[in-house]
Amino acid sequence: MQNSIRALRTEGGVSQRELAEALGVSRQTVNSIETGRYDPSLPLAIAIARHFGRAVEEIFHAS
Repeated sequence: MQNSIRALRTEGGVSQRELAEALGVSRQTVNSIETGRYDPSLPLAIAIARHFGRAVEEIFHAS
């Protein structure tokens, strides 16, 4: 699954560590999601969407 987390994060000036802390996950988890090596659980995907004030469908895209 592709996503636009990296673009949203850098656009907002947020580091991977800061995003990870806000979501209660590790920086490695954020990195793995950004690079497409890990698909987040539905609760985590919703938390990410809420963090950026977007709908889940705006951030995650089926490839």
